Amino acid sequence: MIAPDLAHASPIRGVIMIGNSSAIVARGLGIRRSRRWILRPTTFDVTHGVVGLAGPAGPGRSAVLQALTTLRRPSVGDLEVLGHDVTRRAGRRAARARIGLLPARFAWTSGLSTRDFVAYASYYKCTPRRAVDAILERFGLSDAAALEMDMLPQDLRLRAGLAATCVHEPELVFLDEPLAGIGDSEREDLIPLLRSLAPTVVATAADPAELTGWCDRGFSMVRGRLVEVPCAPRPRLRVPAGV
Repeated sequence: MIAPDLAHASPIRGVIMIGNSSAIVARGLGIRRSRRWILRPTTFDVTHGVVGLAGPAGPGRSAVLQALTTLRRPSVGDLEVLGHDVTRRAGRRAARARIGLLPARFAWTSGLSTRDFVAYASYYKCTPRRAVDAILERFGLSDAAALEMDMLPQDLRLRAGLAATCVHEPELVFLDEPLAGIGDSEREDLIPLLRSLAPTVVATAADPAELTGWCDRGFSMVRGRLVEVPCAPRPRLRVPAGV
């Protein structure tokens, strides 16, 4: 679970209640650029499930994602990822081995096959060679393994990126706008896959509506604060009788 500011505060002397199994725990976490707060100091936690973070692509959302993925140190406060204090170098190193990150519009080398693309990630993550075939099969890419990444349609290219991100079986996965540019029909197949990537998945979107129906909880960046947004399943259209 993630909560903005003191939403988890106990009525007893304002003590913050944090779950024991939280994948991310932030206490007084704040991010500042020059004299401006990008994220005002806030306390929250993220437990198992899928959490969405909405907001236009820019310094605010990007800074929060960079901090949670250990790529940026917060200006103030404490931050633990998978039980490691990532404000310290040793903690960042330990956490990075157990997380996966797929950036928005991720790049690949022209002419690289799907298998080679995933194999490179596997080598970088020090996983066994057999992990490549296993992840390709899991993500429905076995038939496309020999195809060059440039030749893949966007939904299969995303699957390849997800396979490379998860080849080491991370416990926490971050996805930056994974469904941007994906058609509605392809989303129906991809969303169950996104939800199954890891025990905890954090996904971003430009519009809170992008999180509706598949995230367990969603939040939006509003003037440097995390604000909860609804993520209830979209209502199904009623088909008139006889149609």
